[in-house]
Amino acid sequence: NLSSPTMFLLLGFSSAYRAQMTLCLCFSLIYLVTVLGNLLIMTLVWLDAHLHSPMYFFLSHLSFLDICYSSVTLPKILGDSFSPQKTISFVGCIAQIYFFLCFGGSECVLLAAMAYDRYLAICHPLHYPTLMSKKMCHCLVTISWLSGSFSSLIQAFLTAHLPFCRSNMIDHLFCEMPYLLKVSCSPDAPLNKATLYALAGTVAMGSFLLTLMSYVYIIGAVLQKGAGMQKVFATCTSHLTVVSLFFGAGAVAYLVPHSSGSKEMDEALSLLYAVVTPMLNPIIYSLRNSKVKGAIRKAL
Repeated sequence: NLSSPTMFLLLGFSSAYRAQMTLCLCFSLIYLVTVLGNLLIMTLVWLDAHLHSPMYFFLSHLSFLDICYSSVTLPKILGDSFSPQKTISFVGCIAQIYFFLCFGGSECVLLAAMAYDRYLAICHPLHYPTLMSKKMCHCLVTISWLSGSFSSLIQAFLTAHLPFCRSNMIDHLFCEMPYLLKVSCSPDAPLNKATLYALAGTVAMGSFLLTLMSYVYIIGAVLQKGAGMQKVFATCTSHLTVVSLFFGAGAVAYLVPHSSGSKEMDEALSLLYAVVTPMLNPIIYSLRNSKVKGAIRKAL
């Protein structure tokens, strides 16, 4: 019975030692860049007075979320690279699923909050200081954390109470909900799977639609007011790039049936939104944002 806390789940990896060491080196570099890059963004926002605005307040929280998000999976993957037997306890697997969904869901809502911030700044510039007050910023960040935590708690709880009596092999790099559901022998597994996907979809799709709606109004305002607004719209390009990467990779990984592609393709898609995107976020904001680049030059 895999639901026993003392039972261990086997994680599927390639057995080739050289390939594992190459992957370990790549993952180590990615994790180092992710942590240092996002810590740099957080430090700059904290130290530079020019970055004490709602936009960069949200960016610092996004950087913190990215560190937490990648830390859920990458350290375990790195540890398994040096271990001949890739295992994780059932409790550890459920915990990994919970935190992975928690930080991912919180990031979805936070990206929507950042889009709303840009909408107010561009479409209602005169009322922006009042509408996006310090209290409002803290409220939006709190909502993002609570949304991700509550949704992931329900999903992890439902997954943990499924009966597991088949193979204890999870053919994936880390514990992810669709792959754990595959080894469940519950006759209600399809219903549970639909419920779990509905919960995750509510947070992800709701955040995506709010983000999309904000940018529809932003683009409409830019087109209506002409060339003078194009410079203002340039502040949105970094956020729009991050949103496209995060939601795009997640949609492909979860909406495309896993049986339609190879195991390597499934793992590559999972790594894209779980590992690569948190690394790219600070790079995108530092390269495309003049204030962040100015803060980096000033700090150096």
